[in-house]
Amino acid sequence: MMSRNVVDITILGAGPTGLFAAFYAGLRNMKTKVIESLPEPGGQLAVLYPDKFIYDVPGHPKVLAKDLVKLLLEQCALFGPTYVYEQRAQTLCRVEVDGEQVWEIETDAETHLSRTVVICGGIGAFTPNKLDRPGVDEYEGRGVYYFVRDKRSLRGKRVLVVGGGDTAVDWCLNLKDWAKEITLIHRREQFRAHEASIAELKTSSVTILTPWELKRVHGEGAVEAVTVFQNRTNEDRVLAVDAVLINLGFKAALGPIADWGLDLADARHIRVDASMETNLPGVFAAGDIAAIEGAEALNLIVTGFAQATIAANAARHHIDPDSRVMPGHSSELRL
Repeated sequence: MMSRNVVDITILGAGPTGLFAAFYAGLRNMKTKVIESLPEPGGQLAVLYPDKFIYDVPGHPKVLAKDLVKLLLEQCALFGPTYVYEQRAQTLCRVEVDGEQVWEIETDAETHLSRTVVICGGIGAFTPNKLDRPGVDEYEGRGVYYFVRDKRSLRGKRVLVVGGGDTAVDWCLNLKDWAKEITLIHRREQFRAHEASIAELKTSSVTILTPWELKRVHGEGAVEAVTVFQNRTNEDRVLAVDAVLINLGFKAALGPIADWGLDLADARHIRVDASMETNLPGVFAAGDIAAIEGAEALNLIVTGFAQATIAANAARHHIDPDSRVMPGHSSELRL
């Protein structure tokens, strides 16, 4: 199935960077489409930490990740972009439509046509590192989780958190006044999380067991307990729990994007210039997936917003070379 309707700009990815790119594209009077592989917008914010506070978004002393997504969607609604969910871009190629050279984006469901493209794929296609222990697969999604989509499901529960990085520690802190009790196990003595978070964790009510690992998940139709073991002494201990949250990191890769003829900085990043343009004319990248020549990646939402702004305005200039890259000040507009 092909949509012969050519849009001005297609944003690949509906994370915070992609949504802000869509907003700025609308601000520049571009007909905009957003394609997202997930069933909902938000990207990592929606999947990894919807109920966590973010403290470094300008103008917000703190904002829940899921609330930031809602605000970005409200901002985009000023211009009515088209959203396409649960489609993953598979191929990108140049085609001619009515005498005009445009980009053809083929997803796993249909084909889209666009004058410019902004790739805002975050860390690329990411999947959680799974834990191969008895009972884990059996109860995945039914008491064993790699993502927390709604922390209300853990209200008053006894929760075991597995992991030693920022995600594991942050969820312990986020849930400590929400769950009935929390136990954190990590296979090493040292954590890999932010120092301030570790300090807060150690003074919290969370029970910390190191170096301990998960051995088995038990239950009859629902998670009822786990067996954990001390990996130096092999001591076993049974803990009564209602839920297991596994945070062991993620595997990230560019996926099909790696075969589009883009100049790649490495296996996870696309090389771009100061205008966020790739080696393919009219194709831009912004956010965590972009590697700007000569600059160190910060991988922050705030830098993603800035890159999205640059990419959208550069795309406007690419479509119409007579238009200025500088959009003017939004305070001068009547929206």
